[in-house]
Amino acid sequence: MRDRFLNTFFVFGFSILNCGPLFAQLIDLDRENPYKKVFVATDNFGPSYLDILEETYPKAQSDSLQFEMLNDLAYYWHTRNLVTALDFTKEGLQLASKAKDTLWEGRFQITEGSILLRMEKLDSAEIVLNAAKTKVRKSDLAFLNTQLGYVFERRGQLDRAADYAVASLNLGVSLNDKKAIALAYSDLSNLFWKQSKFDTGLEYGLKSLRLFEERNLNDLDYDFTLYVVGNNYLALKEYEKARTYYEHAITIGERYGFYNNLSDVYISLVDLYAYLNQFDKAERAGKNALKYAHFLENNFMVMRSWLSIGKLQNLQGKYISAIESLNKCIEVATSDFGDEYYLSQAYETLGKAYAGNHNYKEAYQAFAEYDILKNRIFTAEADQRISLLKTEFDVMTKEGTIQLQETEIKKQRSRQTMVIIISGLLLLLLFLSYKAIQNNVKKNKLLQQQNREKEFLLKEIHHRVKNNLEIVSSLLALQSAEINDPKIVETMQESQNRVHSMSMIHQNLYQGKSLSSIEMKGYFENLANYVLDAFGVENQVKVLFEMDRLELDVDTAIPIGLIVNELLTNSLKHAFPKKEKGTIRIGLKRKGPQLYMKVADNGVGNTSFDKMQGSGFGTRLIQLLTQQLDGKINITIDKGTLISFEFQYIKAA
Repeated sequence: MRDRFLNTFFVFGFSILNCGPLFAQLIDLDRENPYKKVFVATDNFGPSYLDILEETYPKAQSDSLQFEMLNDLAYYWHTRNLVTALDFTKEGLQLASKAKDTLWEGRFQITEGSILLRMEKLDSAEIVLNAAKTKVRKSDLAFLNTQLGYVFERRGQLDRAADYAVASLNLGVSLNDKKAIALAYSDLSNLFWKQSKFDTGLEYGLKSLRLFEERNLNDLDYDFTLYVVGNNYLALKEYEKARTYYEHAITIGERYGFYNNLSDVYISLVDLYAYLNQFDKAERAGKNALKYAHFLENNFMVMRSWLSIGKLQNLQGKYISAIESLNKCIEVATSDFGDEYYLSQAYETLGKAYAGNHNYKEAYQAFAEYDILKNRIFTAEADQRISLLKTEFDVMTKEGTIQLQETEIKKQRSRQTMVIIISGLLLLLLFLSYKAIQNNVKKNKLLQQQNREKEFLLKEIHHRVKNNLEIVSSLLALQSAEINDPKIVETMQESQNRVHSMSMIHQNLYQGKSLSSIEMKGYFENLANYVLDAFGVENQVKVLFEMDRLELDVDTAIPIGLIVNELLTNSLKHAFPKKEKGTIRIGLKRKGPQLYMKVADNGVGNTSFDKMQGSGFGTRLIQLLTQQLDGKINITIDKGTLISFEFQYIKAA
């Protein structure tokens, strides 16, 4: 309770000093872009930024802005207090669910998983993160995979953690997201450090820092990477370099109130000062580590703090005190404590303390527990996976060494006579040119062959998907023939139309020139012909297409196709009740980042659309698909029905 009070007082004090100018800097609801996203658009603020977000997010003028501010508030509170962070996250989940905003519900779930894993609720975190996968965008998946990697790292499954780090790295490369790439390198650096591959860990950590520094933002992950690089330097016994990185990390942590990183750094400083025999500084560092761990209400950090203090007391020969500290450490790590890596270290250090105090029976038991935990963590599979990553890195390093050697050879040849230099360089140039051309020809042929094979396989997949959807449509038709209830038959027909609209997408993909985009005018024409034929009104109703050729990616084309299918079906059912002739107009155009679509008929005025807030399946389907595309619907009923849409168009990578 006392720590929580001090924590709140500490933050409140900074708020009083900084709230005025920071409020204007971070948030101005009258600006075109009212919120400068923390650690993305700016880092020019102090620790009171959380108070600013908490005060302002309820006043946001749109749900998406409110959700963005609340999600940042929830996520960054986990650097100070996990319970408070979880409370804000649950509020965000409730608001997103109430607004039926699936995208932001998924993003709040990622934040919830991030907090739960740091509370050592690893199974719950894994479930929540996996549930979020289908709700968020591809650009969110790198961060999601990073959190899943942390879950497996905490469990001691370092090979699985490495797989998720590599997945995040690949996503970052495909999206050209330097933050995601830097974070993946940082995670790999930490995993190499845990596997005692310190040189490789240092290489990845320094690569990560270079990418973070290109962004010119001091954020939470940059701060953590400074700590990871310091750990690798510490393990390599380069103590002054380690201290430099730790001190830099402390400066950033204190500026923004990153208590989790501060606790991490002070834990490592205990080891650093102990190695340097500066025991007074090591003891102060241990107290600071515990202080910030209690602020966080984070048992994982409390456990590690007591572990570092126990190691220090062992080095000082204070074995009784060490045994007491290490037993506190293990007491905090209850039976459901997830991180077996640090728990194994606790039992190893406890075994040494008991041995130092001549309690050999207890020492044997502690070492036996250490062996069990160590064998779980450092499995052959984990070592093989980590070693493979190290090998890949070594290959890149050797290639750089070979290039340096070739440069040195050229420098040596330059000392020969002018004639030998010219002749040798010409021969070398000709040979290298010949080999380069020869290799490029081979590579190009291989790449062309691989591209043809991949294109064939993709077309075959789309062909099979199309055929399977047609089978589903046929099964629905067969089932309809056995049903006498006209309403059920009508429902089955509508389902056939929906399946067929998706089938036509895959048909266009395997028959067209592009495997990733759909030409929408031709697609609408085929879809309209099919729906008119299904209703038997091809001679009664005419469909006009008021649009130019326009290509959209598959993720956008499918929901738009389903929306148009629903609107065509509704018009044919309701707009021309007396079988009079009529016209339906369909238009779609892109302007900047928006798509504008309209579907209009000159029928009697489809009053069923007055119930767009109703509970019919078609209505709900149109609403959900529009929400999926971040869209808006406008309905006008005047001498017919006009339904227009505005979608946010973010082309899939």
